Amino acid sequence: MALPDEEFIMAIDQGSTTTKVVLVNRNAEIVEESDTYFAINYPDSGWVEFDAVSVFDSVLEGIKNIIGKSGINPRQIKSIGITNQRESAVIWDKNTGLPVGPGISWQCKRSTKLCEIVRDKGHTNLIREKTGLFLDSYYSASKIKWIFENNPYLADRIRDLKFGNIDSWIIWNLTRGSHHCTDISNASRTLLTDIKTGKWDNKLLELWDIPINILPEIKMSSDDFGFLDDSIIGYRIPINGCMGDAQSALFGLGAFEKSMAVNTYGTASNLDINIGEDFLLSDNKIQTTVAWGLNDKINYAFEGGVFTSGAVINWLKDKMSLIKNGKEADEISENIKDTKGVYFVPAFVGFSAPYWDPYARGTIVGLSNNTGKEEIIRAALESIAFQVNDILIAAAKDMGERVKILKVCGGVSKSDFILQFQSDISQIEVVRSSVTHAAALGAAFMAGLRCKFWSDENEILKLLKSVKVFQPEMPSFRREEILNNWARAVGRSLKWL
Repeated sequence: MALPDEEFIMAIDQGSTTTKVVLVNRNAEIVEESDTYFAINYPDSGWVEFDAVSVFDSVLEGIKNIIGKSGINPRQIKSIGITNQRESAVIWDKNTGLPVGPGISWQCKRSTKLCEIVRDKGHTNLIREKTGLFLDSYYSASKIKWIFENNPYLADRIRDLKFGNIDSWIIWNLTRGSHHCTDISNASRTLLTDIKTGKWDNKLLELWDIPINILPEIKMSSDDFGFLDDSIIGYRIPINGCMGDAQSALFGLGAFEKSMAVNTYGTASNLDINIGEDFLLSDNKIQTTVAWGLNDKINYAFEGGVFTSGAVINWLKDKMSLIKNGKEADEISENIKDTKGVYFVPAFVGFSAPYWDPYARGTIVGLSNNTGKEEIIRAALESIAFQVNDILIAAAKDMGERVKILKVCGGVSKSDFILQFQSDISQIEVVRSSVTHAAALGAAFMAGLRCKFWSDENEILKLLKSVKVFQPEMPSFRREEILNNWARAVGRSLKWL
């Protein structure tokens, strides 16, 4: 039970299927949390959408639940930070406050053809140079255009419409329509922002035929985003933090310095590398994005995703019945010396960074009559680290230096075997943090810095604790051998279709 004079930061972590609300104390400890689920829909092949009203209802429920569970007085909440699923698009009527249709998820592919039209017109270089991103329906711009093209009646209502990613939608509703804004990290994921200036770009807006008046105001990640309306929990609370979820995890684990990185090992993996305050485009197929905006300065990051990470463990369990759970896979892998030359390339749905090959497919190479299920299981776990290492290598070529420290979170990061193998092949210190919800903590930190709950990043760093640190142990000759073999195996899977 919280003391009556104790103060907290509330963080809202709005994800693809779950809204998590947490309370964070001055020691950067999550002292209470609440999870609320909502439905996502699949109306057609490749289509993923959601009811934006239900998403906000899950936020409200989470806020009220955490007040009830913790027993605190709302006046004990000093500020609120928000982190969110990125790229997902919502358009609503500012007068009614209601969406004009379903929200379109970041996962949705319905606007792929619109991207192909833009690509055919030769605009990919312009988009890359201004946004740091590759042209893809993953980002918001094509989703917005799709909504307008498939709802022609909206053209006559432009003055009444507002667009937002999930952060803007939440802020609009929490403030009862008084604030229509976003932060620079979320804005950088729309394909509409020049991330060197931090502003909506007229050329990009013209390219997508999107009116600027529907877009939210872009702010720093630690800024003033209005107030939680007192009609919600009976007290008016400032909203001072806002970040996209991947960038928020980077900040939440304290990767404040250039060349520090965070990898979230989940079903997929997401690697973000702090590259500092100078904009840098990759020559090695890594995307550049805004990490955060703080103290009127923009910090950038390299970002690379791995489509199939923890999903390969699910495949071993659910499709092949080789293991009962991830722990068993770890134990089997640790109990054998190596894979006996077997390499597992889990390109089940193609490759993302740094290969970007949608036609690649999974393969297992090096099988012999001496191969057992144990070697295949270990090779599958090793593939998770191999894919992250490929991104680290590509990023190092662009940066001119290697990543200093890799901080990790996510369900797969519980595996000592995978983290030690990652440290070995990447020749890097891998740090497993005590933080269980890095994105939520990052949003809390941004809010707390703005309202002076914490004085600066140095104070925050002193509060963050490591559970375990992994150092490289593998001999260099062995490392070079298996990395060369992995590269050969990847080559067999590319352009398979």
